[in-house]
Amino acid sequence: MAAHNSLLGMFFGFFPALLAEIKQALRADIGWQRILGYLRFLEGSLLLRLVRPIELRLKKVRGPAKLCVVDHGLRASWLEESIPLDPVRLDEVPHLTDLVGHIAESVVGAFLTGIPNLDVAHFPERAAEPEVDFVLTIGEKRIPVEVKYRRRIDPHRDTLGLRSFLEKTHYNAPFAVLVTMLEDVEISDRRIVPVSLRSLLLTR
Repeated sequence: MAAHNSLLGMFFGFFPALLAEIKQALRADIGWQRILGYLRFLEGSLLLRLVRPIELRLKKVRGPAKLCVVDHGLRASWLEESIPLDPVRLDEVPHLTDLVGHIAESVVGAFLTGIPNLDVAHFPERAAEPEVDFVLTIGEKRIPVEVKYRRRIDPHRDTLGLRSFLEKTHYNAPFAVLVTMLEDVEISDRRIVPVSLRSLLLTR
């Protein structure tokens, strides 16, 4: 179980958590630069995607890169476990719901960063602004994307980060995307477009 949790921390956490996990697992004092070098190697080998914090007004938003696994089949084989994204199969293992949410977010990140010439970043939580999973920059426009992979969507709580981003005029966001588990999600705010993970992946 400890090894399992360590791997999950490596795949889905941020740098501070990752560094702590590795130090604990190896019982060694490993610096940030070495870990970053390993992560860049994994990115170069197409095993991971590093989604950097967004840069606004020539200033980089402070925060670590978000890690997205490219091949979840390889991950499942390595950990010898099967985490179903299919809603019907997921009903059979409800205790995995939180983990499935992390995997869905990782799938979306790997998918978006795999689109040629698309600038993908993430928006870390700031003092007066909530986190946004991903931000796409197309020309002078920015499109925030939030992943909420669950059966029930709270139209207010689950869109808080998107609405906050949309309301800041200097971000120049014409609309937002909410990636969901099911197809029939309705959001009253017309600026937010709900799309299921299945439909998003079929757009390629």
